[in-house]
Amino acid sequence: MTKGTPSHWVTGVSEITTQDIFIRGYAMSELVGAVPFSAITYLLIRGELPTPGQSRMMDVILSSILDYGLQKSGTLAARAVVSVNPSMTAGLSAAVLAAGQHALSPEDTGRFIATTFAAWKESGRSMDEAAAVLVQDLRAAMRRVPGFGHQVFRHVDPRAERLKSIAKAEGVWGEANEWYEAVHRAFQLASNKPDLVLNDVGMLAAIMVQMGFTPEEMCGLAILSTVPGLISHISEEMQSGIRNRLVPDSHVEYASPRRDLANDLVDAGWQ
Repeated sequence: MTKGTPSHWVTGVSEITTQDIFIRGYAMSELVGAVPFSAITYLLIRGELPTPGQSRMMDVILSSILDYGLQKSGTLAARAVVSVNPSMTAGLSAAVLAAGQHALSPEDTGRFIATTFAAWKESGRSMDEAAAVLVQDLRAAMRRVPGFGHQVFRHVDPRAERLKSIAKAEGVWGEANEWYEAVHRAFQLASNKPDLVLNDVGMLAAIMVQMGFTPEEMCGLAILSTVPGLISHISEEMQSGIRNRLVPDSHVEYASPRRDLANDLVDAGWQ
């Protein structure tokens, strides 16, 4: 296409030429073997090479959700699908569709942190004061704070604490993280729940906000993190020889009583 000709697509992500493939302007032949997968992932999404600390944090992010086992709806969906359609692509697609607001994805938490963090920066209030006001408003509106709470852990989520310590060590801890922790403290105090934890998804989201990722990018990275585990589950299911996974009757409660069709048709006005 000659210069000045209107184009259908404009992208700064990649270019394929007769000489090489270029990723964000860097030759793929130079990147491969010189830069780890985590750093190339950061480069692709953020558009710039990461610092060594950012690259190591990316490696942690991509290793943080590797597998939830059969406790994750996406794993169940993938295994059920490949039991009738033995295809890796079908299984992965089913699992990806199971990531969302109530499972796996830190997107909503990231959006909450980014939005409230920006509002605090413009408010002129101290961090703790703004956090207390925010929590008061949220509780009045009966809204939950995403990223708080866990069905097992109390007081501390060890996974979140590990993420925090690594983020600090790698130089990617900052104001967005401090803000989210201030909101957590304010919520514990206002709800009189000192054992309410800031969970791993919340900590991941806060770290990714600090690193500059959008909420939508966080969702993609969380899915990417689960892919190795999904591949192993799908492969195991395909090799099991079991076909057409069903929910056993012992796990189902049928809630409708037996009904009389003939009488009910008459009552509904049928001739």
